[in-house]
Parts: sequence; structure tokens; C-alpha cells
Amino acid sequence: MGSFEALSHRALDTEVPVMVKIAELSVEGAMPLGQGAVYWQPPQQALEKVKQISFETSSSRYGTHEGLPELIEALTIKLQSENKLCRPSIMVTSGSNQGFLNLVLALCDVRDSVVLFAPYFFNAYMAFRMTGISNIIVGPSDPESLLPDADWLMRTLTEVKPVPKLVSIVNPGNPSGTCMPQSLLERISEICKDAGSWLVVDNAYEYFVYDGSKHYCVDRKHVVNLFSFSKAYGMMGWRVGYIAYSPQAEGLRTQLLKIQDNVAICAPMISQHIAYQCLTAGKDWVQERVQTLKRNKELLVEALSPLGEGSIKGGGGAIYLWVTLPERFPDDVEVVSWLAQRHGVLLLPGSACGVPGCIRITYGAVKEAECELAANRLKKGLEELLKDGMVD
Repeated sequence: MGSFEALSHRALDTEVPVMVKIAELSVEGAMPLGQGAVYWQPPQQALEKVKQISFETSSSRYGTHEGLPELIEALTIKLQSENKLCRPSIMVTSGSNQGFLNLVLALCDVRDSVVLFAPYFFNAYMAFRMTGISNIIVGPSDPESLLPDADWLMRTLTEVKPVPKLVSIVNPGNPSGTCMPQSLLERISEICKDAGSWLVVDNAYEYFVYDGSKHYCVDRKHVVNLFSFSKAYGMMGWRVGYIAYSPQAEGLRTQLLKIQDNVAICAPMISQHIAYQCLTAGKDWVQERVQTLKRNKELLVEALSPLGEGSIKGGGGAIYLWVTLPERFPDDVEVVSWLAQRHGVLLLPGSACGVPGCIRITYGAVKEAECELAANRLKKGLEELLKDGMVD
């Protein structure tokens, strides 16, 4: 084979994205309970304002690497008041996935080891693989709460040499649907600090908390926080996220600027403008919509009842339920494919998140009426699965 025909091992050794696989399963009219999304659009006033901005010359030009100045200023105020981050440095990215990739490139070398907790966010695992990092240490979560096992993390960061370079967590959890208590988040931060490891926290679902749960951030030199406009403001296709880090993290800004220049230069200017307008609608606008998801969650929990008590976890944060399949159906990919083709519901196989035999269900992507239809299909499918198996 000639060299022009050879593809990189970094790409070849990375799994095909699970969302691509799910799209290939899609049948006409299938209900989207697989991809993490919300049903709403950005605020109306933001969309109206962007109509005007789209004709301005600046919207078609390159912006600064770190982001639209007025957006950076507004984010600084938001991070200080809502997230209690004192003096954050900020970089706006084309979605928080690009932000995570920027961080992996800035913080990790190929020879480094990194830590995730199962069930993990599949795109984080892929980002490590695609950048050539093969020593990915996957830690356990509590089987009941699905929260990261801090005792295991302490042992691992103490015993593994060289010490893992980076620990990655998602709070509220994707795919677990759990919200991390402040005490656990701070303990994980201290364990990382004592070991000399970076802690990267993905806060994409910061507003998606229920039943009295609260979202917290940690403000430390070794902690980098990721945020996203995608879910909160219904901006999935606009692609805007941001990195917040301590200005005391020496040299990090310079390295992030190098990477940003070669990956995106800047997040799309029109998208940054709409993000800025969304911030004027604010947290209350988002939380009003998040509360409408409670009924969706109830419908899907009831649809999952054939699986029995104890099979459903999560639901306290983000937009996900984490479901354990019966032991006689260990191939979650096969079950997901069957439910899509026969019953018209699209789910996400847990094996994509490092835990075979489970599925992730999203309750944010459809309105209540559609969710009721999806729940009826799902319950019928599960009842048939348990009674007759995966019949044709």
C-alpha cells in the first residue's frame, strides 16, 4: 500500500461515533430518545436581534481568538455571580466538545495517562483516543448513585506512576443523569491537587437540576471548567461553548491560543452574537424550560417499569436516565437496534459509555405530547422484549 492510502492510527483506533451509528439505525418517524438535545429554540429576542447583526460586516470576519469582547465580559459576570469563579480567564469555542479537545491538546502528551469514570461521556473518550492517548484509566462509579468513586481515585493517583495527567468528570452527569454533591466535587478536586493532576469538569448541564439538587463549581488553579450554550439555550446547531480557567494556571492561555488558531481561529461570529443575546434572557428563562422536562421524565420512568425496580438510575440532573437491561439481554447494541427498527424509538447503547448491558435515554429532545408517544412505544417494546425476546 502506498503512503497516500494509509490512514492515521489515531483515527483508525477510534470507534465510529455512536451518534453516527444511531443515525444509521433511524427509521422514518422514529422518536429521538438517543441524542442529547433539547426541544426548544434560543430566545425569540435573541433570534430577532441576530437578523440585524447578520448584515453587519463584522459577522463575516474573523473574530478574536478568545471570543467576542462583549460576550467575554458578560460571561465573566455570569461566572462570578452564578458559578462563584472569582477571576476566570475565558476562551469561547465552537461548542464545549471543541473546548475539551483544546484542553486535551494543551494539557496532555501522548505518553500521559488520563482518568475517566464509567459510565463516561463517549466524546471525552474519543478525544483522548484521537489525540493518540492510549492509557485511559476508567474508574468505577457507585453502582447505586453513579457518582465517581473518590476512594478509588485517591488510590489510583497515589499508586499509578507517572501520576495521571488529567481527570475528567461531568456534572451534572452525562450519561448518568446524576448531580454531584458539593462535598464530593471538592474532595475530587483536593485529591487531584494533592497528586498534581489537572481536573477538567464539564458543566454543560449546569441548569438541569431537579428536586432541590444544586450545581456547584470549584475555583482552583488546577481546575478547568467547561460550559455550553447548546442545551441551556437550545443552541445545539449554533456551536458555542467556553472554557473557564484560573489566570494563575501559568502558560495555559498561550497554549490555548496556539491551538485555537489552528483548530477554529474563533467560534462563528454570528453564533457568538446570539450567545451574547441569550445571556440577557438569563438563567430564569432556561430554568422555566427545564422544569417542563419533569413530565417527560415521569412518562419515560413509567415506560421503563417492565424492567423492574432498581433498573433505572439518574434523573436528578442533566436530561438522562441510565437503564440496566435484563441479564439475558447483554448485547445493548442489539437491543437498541431492535427497538429502533421494530418499535420506532432511538436510544443510546451503554457500551458507548464503557458499560455494556445498559442504555441511556434522553428526555429533553421532545415536547410532552411527543414524549408520551415515545413512552408508549418504548413500554410496548420492552414488554415484548421480556415476553418474546427480539422477535422479527
